[in-house]
Amino acid sequence: MKTGWCILSFLFSSFFFNQLYGQANFSAPELPHISGKKFSIKDFGAIANNSTDNTGVIQQAIDAADKAGGGTVIIPPGIYLCGPLQFKSSLNFRIDSGAVLRLLPMDRYPGGTKSGTDFISGSKLHDVAITGSGTIDGQGAPWWPAYKDKGVKRPRMIALQNCERLLIRGVTLMNAPMFHIAISGKATNNVTVDKVTVRAPASDDPLNPSHNTDACDVSGNKILIKDCDISTGDDNFTCGGGTSNVHIQNCKYGYGHGLSIGSYTKGGVSNFLIEDCSFTNTECGIRIKSDRDRGGVVQNLTYRNIKMENVGMPILIYGAYMAKEKEFRNLQKITPEIAAGYAREPLTDLTPVYKDITFENITATTQNGKRAGLIWGLPEAPASNIVFKKVTITASAPFGVFFANKVRFDDCALTTKEGLNKIATTNAAVVFESRKR
Repeated sequence: MKTGWCILSFLFSSFFFNQLYGQANFSAPELPHISGKKFSIKDFGAIANNSTDNTGVIQQAIDAADKAGGGTVIIPPGIYLCGPLQFKSSLNFRIDSGAVLRLLPMDRYPGGTKSGTDFISGSKLHDVAITGSGTIDGQGAPWWPAYKDKGVKRPRMIALQNCERLLIRGVTLMNAPMFHIAISGKATNNVTVDKVTVRAPASDDPLNPSHNTDACDVSGNKILIKDCDISTGDDNFTCGGGTSNVHIQNCKYGYGHGLSIGSYTKGGVSNFLIEDCSFTNTECGIRIKSDRDRGGVVQNLTYRNIKMENVGMPILIYGAYMAKEKEFRNLQKITPEIAAGYAREPLTDLTPVYKDITFENITATTQNGKRAGLIWGLPEAPASNIVFKKVTITASAPFGVFFANKVRFDDCALTTKEGLNKIATTNAAVVFESRKR
C-alpha cells in the first residue's frame, strides 16, 4: 500500500469517451398541457389581509379547475395566509406579481409540529405548473431550531411524487420550514424548474440559521434546471437514486451545501450535464455523497464551464457519508494515512460506485484553510475514470485522491501551499498532462 504523493500514467480508450458523451438525452423536457380556463381565488372569497386562513377557498378554486377539466388558478396581488393544498392534474397555479402566498404560522398550521403535512402536495398527477413572478413564503424560522428533534415533523413547501410534465417557473420561494422543492418517484418524468429564486438563511447564519431547507430536490427522468438563483441552508440541488438525464444550466448558487447527488443512490444516477453555473460562498461546489447501506452506480456525469468563489470545497466525491469514526468525518483534514485505514467490506448491490465523470473548464477559489477537493472511493469500489480538463483551483490544502483508478488531470493548475499540482493520494492511479493554453 502506498501513501503520499504519486503520479502514475495511463491511457483512456475512445470507448470511455463515447460512453460518457453518447448516452445522455438532454433534449428539453415536455412541458405541461393545460387548458385556458381561469379561476381567480378572489372569486371564491379569498381575503388578502395576512391574517385570514384562505386554505378552504384556494382549495375550492383548485377543485373547480379540476372539475372543469383543468385550468389556471390565479393568486392576485396581496398577502394570503394558507394551509396545506392538494394539487390536481392539468393545473397551472399562477402567483402573480405582488402576490405572496404565506404558510400559516407554526402555531396555526394544521397538526402543528406533529402532522408533517406538506404545503403543496400531489401524487400520480400529470400536467402541473406553478408559475408567475409572485412569492411563496414558508415562514420557516420558528420551525428551524427544532430540526434535530425527531418528534417535530416539518412541512415541505412543494412535494410532488410520481408525476409527469411538471413546470415551476418564475416564482420566488423563501424560508420553507423544510425543503422548498421535493419532486420524487420512479414514475416522475419531464420536470422543468426555470427562473426560480430560492432564499433561506445559511445553516451557519449567526442570527437565524435555517436547517434542511434544501432548495431543489428533484429525482426522476428527463429533468431541466435552468436560470435559477439559489441561496439556502442545505443542498442547493440534490437527487436520489433512479435519476437520469438531468441538465442543469446557467444557475447561480450562493449559501448552501452545494450541487449534490445522494446520499441515497440506490437504483443508480446517470447522464448529467451541469454547465455555465456559478457558486459563491457555498459550502461545497460539486458534491457526490453516499454510503454502503444506500449506494448505487453513479456514472456519466459532466460538469463544465463553472466558476466558484470562496467555496468550502470545490469538488467532493466520497462513499463514507455516514462514517461514525471521528477521524473519517473531517473531510477537510483527512490524510492519505487516515484514508488508507478505512476498512474494506464485501461488495454488494448497495455499494456506492462512482465512474465516468468529467470536470471541464472550471475555476475555483476556496475559503481560507480549505482544501482544493477530494475524491474518496471505497477500498472495495474505487472511483474510476475521472477526468479533469482545464481546471484551475486556488486553495490552502491539496486535492486528495483516495481509492481511485484512472484519474487524469489534463492542462490543470491546482495551486496550494504545497505547490503547483501537488495532490495527496493513497491507493490511486493519477496522471497529470500539461499543454499550452
